Amino acid sequence: MAEELTAVSPEESRKSFQKELEETTRALREVTLMLEQSQGEMGKLTQRNAAITAHLQQAQAQGSAIAVADLRMAYDSALDAQQRLFVMRGQLEKLQNDQTHLKQLQAALEKLLAALDAPAGATTGSVKTGSTSSMEMVIQAQEAERQRLSRQMHDGPAQALSNFILQTEIAMRLMDMDVTQARAELMSLKAAAMSTFQKVRNFIFELRPMMLDDLGLAPTIKRYADAFKEQTGLEVNATVSGQDKRLESYIEVLIFRAVQELLGNAARHSEASLVKVLVDIGENIVKVAVDDNGKGFDPEILKSGNSLGVNLIRERVEMLGGAFELDSVAGRGTRVTFSLPARVAEK
Repeated sequence: MAEELTAVSPEESRKSFQKELEETTRALREVTLMLEQSQGEMGKLTQRNAAITAHLQQAQAQGSAIAVADLRMAYDSALDAQQRLFVMRGQLEKLQNDQTHLKQLQAALEKLLAALDAPAGATTGSVKTGSTSSMEMVIQAQEAERQRLSRQMHDGPAQALSNFILQTEIAMRLMDMDVTQARAELMSLKAAAMSTFQKVRNFIFELRPMMLDDLGLAPTIKRYADAFKEQTGLEVNATVSGQDKRLESYIEVLIFRAVQELLGNAARHSEASLVKVLVDIGENIVKVAVDDNGKGFDPEILKSGNSLGVNLIRERVEMLGGAFELDSVAGRGTRVTFSLPARVAEK
């Protein structure tokens, strides 16, 4: 089954790369236009914020000569301007990150197309096609992951930090006006900070769980399954059986990333309510199975390249001399299994 999925002609590969390049170029133009517009809006907001701040400073200098209502209105206008400015800065940073990622992807795709159009050298056409296909999947998977993390950081901790600054400003100004309200603002700020701290820890765990290096595959898989269940509400049963031994680091990382990707697919696409993860570490072979009860799909769509994560798992497993199988039928869930040589880590 794996051989059938990898049988892609050079011309099909080139068309796929060309289509991806055109879509990337179009997306880059759109993001660049939005970035230019946002930079113009940012300039206007910066000027407006400076004008409101100057007005607030003037109102504060007048002291008792100005009405309390007018002073509060000046404070509210300043806070609103700062909040708009913080939000716009976050949007601007996100657009800049998206532009950078799209430029990198565009450059990589242009190089791949140039390599395909170049005269055949010492490498054969089939080897070149296989290597460029693998390279494409790695690049696209990396960029997709970076964009996902960028969005999460912008929508989560980055936005929360902007709110922290605003809440701190509010609490400081309320200290001289309403101590009880100021205390309530500080309590709210503390709760938000604790929540954001947990989100940052989750991001770090997803990027590279330290316990994978310290404790190994089994506890890391179980810990991630529990965290994933808590975050998504999806029932996850994770079992690690077999021998209690540490595998080579690159094998443990591959298995963890594969489980991470397949759980993510189940949560995002399959509409599953239950996912079973089984890792069996044998004497010579380590076997992994991820089985969900979701809506399933037609495995033929893998040929279109729309499932980068699954294709990349298959590619890496086969490169290491392993075997990969995918069994999915619409309405009957999905089961992904693969096995790898259980190379023991050197002590």
